[in-house]
Amino acid sequence: LSDSQSGSETGELQAAESHQWYRKFMTECPSGLLTFYEFKQFFGLRNLSDVSNNYVKTMFTTFDLNDDGFIDFMEYVAALSLVLKGGVQKKLRWYFKLYDIDGSGCIDRDELLLIIKSIRAISGIPNEMSAEDFTNMVFDKIDINGDGELSYEEFMEGVQQDEMLLRTLTESLDLSHIVQKIQGEIRGNK
Repeated sequence: LSDSQSGSETGELQAAESHQWYRKFMTECPSGLLTFYEFKQFFGLRNLSDVSNNYVKTMFTTFDLNDDGFIDFMEYVAALSLVLKGGVQKKLRWYFKLYDIDGSGCIDRDELLLIIKSIRAISGIPNEMSAEDFTNMVFDKIDINGDGELSYEEFMEGVQQDEMLLRTLTESLDLSHIVQKIQGEIRGNK
């Protein structure tokens, strides 16, 4: 990520907001580098099942832009900007990367099923449709060529054309409800 790119990410958070997040970041993480363990602590993600833990690990990895095993402040601000201010296209690009667990450039049924199960385990919200049925429905709707994999194009186009899928997939613990809760705490501590 070049300086100009990361700079534009930072610009999406207002200066005052950035300062408050910086204070919280440095208070929770004096070294300036968040480990995976600290990332979970930071967002209050405790007592996760193995499935949920793996999902959060994948999320951590997608935020760790330079792959050094840590999230520094710039990466953290880029992640916050995406969660709080990112547009649909930007978020969907990130979700695709998150769901493509093996990095093959396509999402297969097993990958999507694992993600859906993880999301549900973390959110704790009961669902009428099983994770398997939901996964099959997604593939029936947007796997245009029927090859059992979702290409980037199929995913981007299919999800954006289906309001229910868009809502469900973009609610996949994009951390926004947790981030908003922390924002409330930050404002309360001023």
